[in-house]
Amino acid sequence: MPSFPGSARRSAAGTDAGSAIVEFVFLAVLLLIPLAYLILTVGQLQGGSYAVVGAADQAAKVYVLQPDAARARQAADQAVVMALTDMGFDASRATLTITCDAGCLSPGALVRADVRLQVDLPLVTAIPGVRLSAATVESSATQKVGRFK
Repeated sequence: MPSFPGSARRSAAGTDAGSAIVEFVFLAVLLLIPLAYLILTVGQLQGGSYAVVGAADQAAKVYVLQPDAARARQAADQAVVMALTDMGFDASRATLTITCDAGCLSPGALVRADVRLQVDLPLVTAIPGVRLSAATVESSATQKVGRFK
């Protein structure tokens, strides 16, 4: 078979066959893993935001319904724990602050519940002894004590 001037180039180019797919897969994995982790982190933060909104709202509601301050604080703490654990968060990473404008359980008083939660980075808590917080989310809710209480 006669040798043509471009035939040597064609045979050398044939040895690279399939390397583009390897490079594409490598780059896709290299770029998609951080993107997927970013999406997981944003989802975790959004879930934490929803959890603290519900926790603050429920804490303020149950607080104003109780007959005395000790039971009111205990009921508010329980409401926060239930709201956060229902959403899959560790309630020990949250704080509840109750503030009142005048006598907390006097009729017409405004009770404000503030809940702060440290949201952990996804998948990092699986490593023993490592607790990295992505952010702290917070919410507040205000309820009025009924005037006929």
